[in-house]
Amino acid sequence: MTMLFPALAPYQTGFIDRPGGHRIFFALSGNPAGKPVLLLHGGPGSGMSDSARRHFDPAVWRIIQLDQRGCGKSTPNAGDFGNDLADNTTQHLIDDIEALRQRLGVEGWLVFGSSWGATLALAYAQAFPERIRAIILAGVTTTRWTEIDWLYNGLSIFLPEAWEKFIAAIPEALRDRHPVAAYHALLNHTDPAVRRKAAFDWHHWEAGSISAEPQTGLSARWQDPAFVLARARLCVHYFENRAWLEDGQLLREAYRLAGIPGVLIHGRLDLQGPPATAFELAKAWPGSELVVIENAGHSTANQGMAEAIIAAANRFADHA
Repeated sequence: MTMLFPALAPYQTGFIDRPGGHRIFFALSGNPAGKPVLLLHGGPGSGMSDSARRHFDPAVWRIIQLDQRGCGKSTPNAGDFGNDLADNTTQHLIDDIEALRQRLGVEGWLVFGSSWGATLALAYAQAFPERIRAIILAGVTTTRWTEIDWLYNGLSIFLPEAWEKFIAAIPEALRDRHPVAAYHALLNHTDPAVRRKAAFDWHHWEAGSISAEPQTGLSARWQDPAFVLARARLCVHYFENRAWLEDGQLLREAYRLAGIPGVLIHGRLDLQGPPATAFELAKAWPGSELVVIENAGHSTANQGMAEAIIAAANRFADHA
């Protein structure tokens, strides 16, 4: 298995102040004079990760990360019940990214996104194609309703035991709603105990399908009550509102990316986001390339995924 680049700490961190009292945390790693690459994390609400930057050669790349609104070190946190998330939408995230680009004086950059980060990368790139030098997406999503419904409803046919627990955790009075709508209600309940329980129930369901490899319980980060509450609240907020995108919008407007090179990396056994979306995007995006990794799931940690990301980054490093 290809080794990731060595772990590295940021050489600079900071905040950008945004309207409404939001402060967006960012971190810069690698070569300060290198080629800029923006890493967009998944979730929504997962926050930046140390491992993501290890896909990019730190001698070549100026690695730029941010905690999207409401998560990580960005404030206010989505786990705070006083934060109604009214000014936390896809357009707000796009504006934050553009504000960060201007703050850092970046003319154009490679953009990498995984899972929800792939959706956000596409939305940002279609809004500002002139700023995009290349795109790498892993675990490709576009957050259409069919994709949301599959993840929190249709996927039950593969994981009936976990599905039974996921649904059993919903009070009877909410069972007539779609699971996303039901959990949205629970995660915005006035009782903090209800919110905490719903956050863990949500993550137990997601954990069972993220990898093609056997999983045992929640990861260390997903055992942190503050982390899972903020992440779950952001997930239901974005999915209940269909990410504020017209259904199928990112596929219909993929023509805006014509001429921008892109590599779409997707696991053949991705239960959370079946390969059909990546296939459709590759057909709709002139100049993109689809790389299917056999025996891999949704996680970039599955065998073959990291190797493909590193190979794509190295190729763009040579030709950017």
